[in-house]
Amino acid sequence: MHPMLNIAVRAARNAAKVILRASEDLSRVEAQQKGSNDIVTNVDKEAEAIIRETILKAYPEHSIVGEELGVTEGKDADYQWIIDPLDGTTNFIKGIPHYAISIALKVKGRLDQAVIYDPVRSELFTASRGQGAQLNSMRLRVAKNNEIAGTVLATGFPFKQKHHIDAYTDAFKALFVHTADIRRAGSAALDMAYVAAGRIDGFFEIGLKPWDTAAGELLVKEAGGMITDFAGGTNYTKSGNIVCGSPKLCQQIVKEIRPTLTESLLK
Repeated sequence: MHPMLNIAVRAARNAAKVILRASEDLSRVEAQQKGSNDIVTNVDKEAEAIIRETILKAYPEHSIVGEELGVTEGKDADYQWIIDPLDGTTNFIKGIPHYAISIALKVKGRLDQAVIYDPVRSELFTASRGQGAQLNSMRLRVAKNNEIAGTVLATGFPFKQKHHIDAYTDAFKALFVHTADIRRAGSAALDMAYVAAGRIDGFFEIGLKPWDTAAGELLVKEAGGMITDFAGGTNYTKSGNIVCGSPKLCQQIVKEIRPTLTESLLK
């Protein structure tokens, strides 16, 4: 295992201890609104703090971008860690056992290492650039579906951007009529990890943030998949509008949803 991936795994496991301990008594979890339909808990913050501590102990000059604690500019800007300490916070506080820790590392602007860890199931998804993707050390490959017909897709509702609900609903309907089914489980990181693992054929969502998708992006690509924005381009990092799956399936998804979307979603 790459030394920096090893540190990411250690950080994720340390955060998992905080999260699982808190999950045993959710009445003691402190939750607050940080935006429209956007919740943060003391557990998110504690988990991110321990991830940062683990990384900076090993690499004190690296930079960090985290969902809860913001940006730490290190002396070595070539190395940037991107952290979501608890992706699926709403699931967590409701006692729904489906959430994950997401940690990615960019080296000179390119995704290089990725970890998505599901602490409930002890499932560790990892990827190193050029070395493939694994689940608990078993090699991953995306499902090889060339058509939408018969697929199972994953999605996330635009709960933070409800002004897009009509366009999203039209896109959902355009895909749903062709699929076997569509899932909405509540963790974009796990949705993308499941695409990499071939459990889900494809995934689409509006308005995600880099910490939601960075680790999942590398996992999907290293598992032979593709990621695009809603226009079939590469602006997903800025727009947060994501489609992923096998290359041909991505193209088919974009073909179906593009006519239903507003101009702002196609940028």
